[in-house]
Amino acid sequence: MDQPSSPVSPVPAGEVLRERYTGRLPASLDELAGPSRGVVELPLHVAWSGLRVYDLDRPRQRMSMYRTVLAEGQRDDLTALLDRDLLPEQWPVLRTLVSRHVRQVWEERFPRLTTRTRTTPAA
Repeated sequence: MDQPSSPVSPVPAGEVLRERYTGRLPASLDELAGPSRGVVELPLHVAWSGLRVYDLDRPRQRMSMYRTVLAEGQRDDLTALLDRDLLPEQWPVLRTLVSRHVRQVWEERFPRLTTRTRTTPAA
């Protein structure tokens, strides 16, 4: 006679994504040693379709590259392609372009990123 199997509660997709992104995070923003200028070609495992070469001196291309790397890069890609100074500088806009899960794990690990987004400019 078959024994009834215990119900397995599925892990919500959002939790799976959060764990995936959290596991990729560097321990510190200081580990981000990517270039801040010039042309960067993303590896195929990060950008498998569309644009792969970005000119960091062009703000839209830089923002697009950062968005792609944050979403698709592994830990080694994050540390090799993102710059420790550019990421916080771009974060107020970049955080609106990435998924909720990416935004949450980065802001939870690195509260410094949120200080620029909460600061209102003086009149």
